[in-house]
Amino acid sequence: MKQPRFTSEQKFNIILESLRGDRTISEICREYGIAQSLFYKWRDKFFEGAKKSFNSNKKEVNSYEAEIKQLKQVIGELTIENQILKKTQKLLGQR
Repeated sequence: MKQPRFTSEQKFNIILESLRGDRTISEICREYGIAQSLFYKWRDKFFEGAKKSFNSNKKEVNSYEAEIKQLKQVIGELTIENQILKKTQKLLGQR
C-alpha cells in the first residue's frame, strides 16, 4: 500500500494557511507541489467535517436537555416525597 504523501495534520495546516488569506491558493499549491483540484478536495472534506461536528454538537445538546428535563422531574418527585415524609413525621411526633 502506498504511503500518503501528506499526513492529516499537514493537510489541515495547508487548509488553515489558505484560510488566513495571506497567500493565494495557487501560491500555496505551488509551494507544496499539489494540484489545485487536490487542494479543493481537501478543503471540501475539511468544511464537511466542520459541518458534521456542528450537527453532532446539536444532537449532544438535545440529549443533555432531555436528560436535564428527566432529572428535574425526578428532583420534583423526591421533593414531594420528602415533604410528605416530613409532614407524616410531624403528625406522628405530635401524638
